Amino acid sequence: MKIRIATTVLGMTLCMVQSHAQNINGTQSRNSFEKFRQELRDDFDDFRQQCMSDFVAFMRNPWKEFEETAPIPLPKEEVVPPVVMPKEDRKKPIDDKPVVIHKVIPPTPVIPQPQPVVPIQEVPVVKEHHAEFSFFGTSAKVRYVPEAKLTLHGINENHVADAFGQLAKGGQYDNMLLDCLALRKNLQLSDWAYLQMLKALSEKLQGRDSNEAVILMAYLFMQSGYQMRMASNANKLYMLFATKHILFDYPSYTIDGSSYYSTEELPAKLSICQVAFPKEKMLSLQITTHQQLTVALSTKREITSLSYPTFKASIAVNKNVVSFYETYPTSMIGADFMSRWALYANTPMDSIASAQLYPALRQQLKGLSQIDAANRLLNWVQTGFKYEYDDKVWGHDRAFFAEESLYYPYCDCEDRCIMLSRLVRDLLGLKVILVYYPGHLAMAVGFNEDVNGDYITLNGQRFLICDPTYINAPVGRTMPKMDNEKATVILLDNVQ
Repeated sequence: MKIRIATTVLGMTLCMVQSHAQNINGTQSRNSFEKFRQELRDDFDDFRQQCMSDFVAFMRNPWKEFEETAPIPLPKEEVVPPVVMPKEDRKKPIDDKPVVIHKVIPPTPVIPQPQPVVPIQEVPVVKEHHAEFSFFGTSAKVRYVPEAKLTLHGINENHVADAFGQLAKGGQYDNMLLDCLALRKNLQLSDWAYLQMLKALSEKLQGRDSNEAVILMAYLFMQSGYQMRMASNANKLYMLFATKHILFDYPSYTIDGSSYYSTEELPAKLSICQVAFPKEKMLSLQITTHQQLTVALSTKREITSLSYPTFKASIAVNKNVVSFYETYPTSMIGADFMSRWALYANTPMDSIASAQLYPALRQQLKGLSQIDAANRLLNWVQTGFKYEYDDKVWGHDRAFFAEESLYYPYCDCEDRCIMLSRLVRDLLGLKVILVYYPGHLAMAVGFNEDVNGDYITLNGQRFLICDPTYINAPVGRTMPKMDNEKATVILLDNVQ
């Protein structure tokens, strides 16, 4: 259900700003401009208040009962074990051989983060109070009005509507909202990290697992521009968030054609409020920035290439980043489970890890040709990390972000590809694609110099196979039993 609100006044106001800015020089006094700017702020406030008033009014209508959609399990495939290339084969001449492409999965465009329906304005206060909280080892504080603490007297439609109306009253949570948005920007938080931050803040203020905490989180999330729906079952409230990603192993509810999930375990049935807030946007699971979580370093680990013993690096990882990744849900875009690996591979390496790792590796790659540099990086990943199956370590399939492979003692084929694809792009500046064979993930590199080997042609460019699980194999070699399989190409962020 969409709230029907006239946006003409807001649009006209924005046009007036542009016109006024063009005429201000030499034609209007500063006092006149300040007056006009205050009028504009009032218009924004009026529009936002009207949005909230309509939203609260519609929340009072009866909520509709929905049944959950069963979780989509992660696909289970026959695992392909690592293979060690025989010593006698390592120096054989490498011939050109095209790899048959089955299909190409396009890259996912970067989605800008949602924004409030109108800019949030600072609210003057006589005395400021702050609420301190932490998430993933990162301390933060936001402004808070203690007298505005929420108290629920029930969870029916009117009780919840009253609570949202109370939170919006007099802009008493606007400074908190401004501070939350500032934290999202300054800490470069992804949507998923921002949601976890709001959850931690709300539970600190209103109590863990309380219905009041759910409402506060939902209010801040919605006012930040995100698409959410309130829901209830028995005596418990839930906030559902919308996303275009399909989350594996998460039950969902389909509302008006969109999938909604929760950070909590969901019951089989929910009564759901279908009211939409203007200009709401879905949460994205993309991570496009170096998230600035407080640093808590792990024990330093030295990783050495077997074929190039002097090619080594020592690394300590920010454990708070690892803790964040532990909450990250595995997902796909569209209906193809292979798209999930691009989400991991496109995530920048954490700045704490790259600041240690990259200078050391760059120094050792200095002066090498592209192929020699790529072979050193390939062997470093092939032989410096211990292979183990996810089912044995975790009890289920789990892909790693690059830092996780640097932190945990084991990794598998997909983790190695995610790691190597990040290194090749960042250290050599070359284009990379992921290459999926049934049960196995490899990758390929687009060199700017002539290189022989097994290759994929894509948009007129050759990409040479690099397999971090074909131990000691150089660039251009396909792992045995994979050479007769059709490959699926997964495009990453630097290949269009």
